Amino acid sequence: MQLYHKTDAIMQLHIILAPDQNIRYTVSMNHGEKAVELFCSGYNCAQSVAGAFADDELCTEKAALRLMAGFGGGMGGMREMCGAVSGMIFALGMDGGNYDPHDTQAKTKLYTRVREAVALFKEKYETTNCRELLLKAGCLPKPDPSVRNAEYYSKRPCAHFVEYAALIAQRLNDKQKNPEQT
Repeated sequence: MQLYHKTDAIMQLHIILAPDQNIRYTVSMNHGEKAVELFCSGYNCAQSVAGAFADDELCTEKAALRLMAGFGGGMGGMREMCGAVSGMIFALGMDGGNYDPHDTQAKTKLYTRVREAVALFKEKYETTNCRELLLKAGCLPKPDPSVRNAEYYSKRPCAHFVEYAALIAQRLNDKQKNPEQT
């Protein structure tokens, strides 16, 4: 598995100005790229995926980052459920969780999407357990956050996990909105 280097992973958005024509161009990112950008800016796995799906209408980026802060490090550093997977589930809930609490059909639909998302993550990485994911990559799982520097980003596989989890959520959310898409 190729690991991300911080400078490679951050998608830098540039507004290009055509000086004499006053034309502006912007580069947009998909949710996976945005999740990697957040992760490489220092946010944890869960914050990065959830933050990539934040919007000002339902949940601001600031709120998503705050709400998911304790889910990093496999749930507060316990190295259990991968934070990227927790963020992915948050993103699915943001899109499909607006239902009446007694609507078991809507709950079932969301839970089915969550199980599908987790299965896709497991299909690629064989587990959703943070400790196991890190050990497979040759990283020592520790309960406390590590200093984020070039060495950290060059050794940790987490940028791959946040990107893939965000892309899964994006695909399943898009599929729900447009069922004819595959």
